[in-house]
Amino acid sequence: MKTRSDTVWVEAHAKSLGFDLCGVARAEQFPELAKTEEWLARGYAGEMNYLADARRREPASVMPGIRSAIVCALNYNTDLPRSTEVPSRAEDPCGWISRYAWGADYHQVLQGKLAALGDALRARFDEPFETRVYTDTGPVQERILAKYAGLGWLGKNTLLLNQQLGSFIFLGAILTTLDLAPTLEDGALPPSDLCGSCRRCIDACPTGAFVEPYVMDARRCISYLTIELRGPIPDEFREPMGRHVFGCDICQDVCPWNRRALATTEEEFRPRTFQSRNSNEPQEMEEQIAAGILGSEEPRTSLVTEESLFSPRLEWLLSMDEAEFRQVFRDSAIKRAKWRGLVRNTCIALGNSDLPRGTQSHDRILASLTRLSTSEDALIAESALWALSRIQRAGD
Repeated sequence: MKTRSDTVWVEAHAKSLGFDLCGVARAEQFPELAKTEEWLARGYAGEMNYLADARRREPASVMPGIRSAIVCALNYNTDLPRSTEVPSRAEDPCGWISRYAWGADYHQVLQGKLAALGDALRARFDEPFETRVYTDTGPVQERILAKYAGLGWLGKNTLLLNQQLGSFIFLGAILTTLDLAPTLEDGALPPSDLCGSCRRCIDACPTGAFVEPYVMDARRCISYLTIELRGPIPDEFREPMGRHVFGCDICQDVCPWNRRALATTEEEFRPRTFQSRNSNEPQEMEEQIAAGILGSEEPRTSLVTEESLFSPRLEWLLSMDEAEFRQVFRDSAIKRAKWRGLVRNTCIALGNSDLPRGTQSHDRILASLTRLSTSEDALIAESALWALSRIQRAGD
């Protein structure tokens, strides 16, 4: 086994690469891994069949000869308001995208840093050894490894919680055949569970995804419904979904540990912005500019709107075709939902909006929904029809 000083060096080097936390755990059969079988048997994984991979319950089966797991955490909390603090706008309704997807794709960011850490390991240790890098990309339960690497405890919302950083943290792991001294030395216990009697996350979940403390039925989770589920949103969850179009932050936004958490300094995790044509301007004006009939710079500028992934305008999301979706979200975690999924979710969010009649946005949105209701894609057509029926009923 490597010395304790080697582990200290690994942790320090990880932080020099920009990670906020780093710890080392032995690759063992941790108690939480054994609970996966019962969770799966209850059907809580929904359509996420990859979670049934037997390797997720046995680290040694993921990598032959594995001895250690180096677990790193990166803070993505920003100083922008929570989903529970941002008011909805009736005349120009906005949706909600989970905070983790506002900026660059975290898979790419973490993998780059973990690869650099792996290179540093090879420069420090002469002996031959193997490494494998995972960031939600393989049969590894990073949050459990993180607990036994001393990075935090598993909260009632099933996420890893850290006293200083809360739960808005990305996790990545390097599995290795190096025999590193664990951060928690023999006999040391993982960080204490500091959730106490608090149940704010459980009570705040609008779809009742937490069937009991520390246990989630993913089939009821808004993140699952908007990202992993490929078919129609079940009727019972459509209204509780509210304006969520990709993921959900509610159980984290109400957590007291996130109220006092430090904000990230990583600019790449701040909300991306995009330029789009302002649909408030007549199409004829754009055509006249192109034809040279209108030549001033003023109307040209008025045709452009800055769109943001922070509380994005639903009309903007609804207007995207598949090609624009691929362009806008090519380096974003949002691409996992796919275009048809995002359109489905946006339709549901619009059906939940209090869109007043007599406004230009009302007429434009209804026109877009009417067009989508005749789509050859049955999922999109049905979702658009549901939204139309809700909006029209609200106006009666």
